[in-house]
Amino acid sequence: MKLKVCGVSDAEFALEAARLGVDYLGFIFEPSSPRFVTVEAAAKIAAALSAAECRARLVGVFVSQTVDEIVSVMREARLGVVQLHRRATENDVAALRAAGFEVWTLAGGALGDGAIFDSSHGDGEKMFSRLPCKTILAGGIGIDNLAEAVSLGPDVIDVNSSVEATLGKKSIDLLKEFMAVYAAHIAHGTAICYTTKSWKAQSNVLVNPARPSGNAAVRLFPAK
Repeated sequence: MKLKVCGVSDAEFALEAARLGVDYLGFIFEPSSPRFVTVEAAAKIAAALSAAECRARLVGVFVSQTVDEIVSVMREARLGVVQLHRRATENDVAALRAAGFEVWTLAGGALGDGAIFDSSHGDGEKMFSRLPCKTILAGGIGIDNLAEAVSLGPDVIDVNSSVEATLGKKSIDLLKEFMAVYAAHIAHGTAICYTTKSWKAQSNVLVNPARPSGNAAVRLFPAK
């Protein structure tokens, strides 16, 4: 299982996250997002990571851009993975693959190299199941519901706001705290006790009941 931190916007955080062992770093290029980053800023961060010989893979997150616009941004910023946070078409996937990129798409649309299951999206995106491609679990994942997320066995856990001190500002201290709990779950396995939270596991299927409020009672202990 791998870890992705999305919404990266500064080099200092990116470098430390990569050194801590984060596998994927995501840059959001959707202008309407509070975590929007320019291609110039992303390119500088990517260059700093390359100079430091960091091995984290770099992901460009897109919603409204055309395929041509995506390819241009990806090449200028020197990123390797396209995350299409929309219902992709077969043509989208084929064109982006032909341009040399790994392609992740929202579950429910055309599948690429990875399928994203995000609790913030409705329809088919809120049902987790195993597919013949990489599976990425996203949307409101934090320490309080991490056991539930890990227990489903996605290939990638995608975190964002849970490692932010303020909206759009990532915190190394919060990331370290998250990663310590994440490492414990991976090392020991999990069995889950919870009330209500954004993710609910039912027979290896993930259901998001409209992201209800309420605090989860999650305990970590070795699975039998």
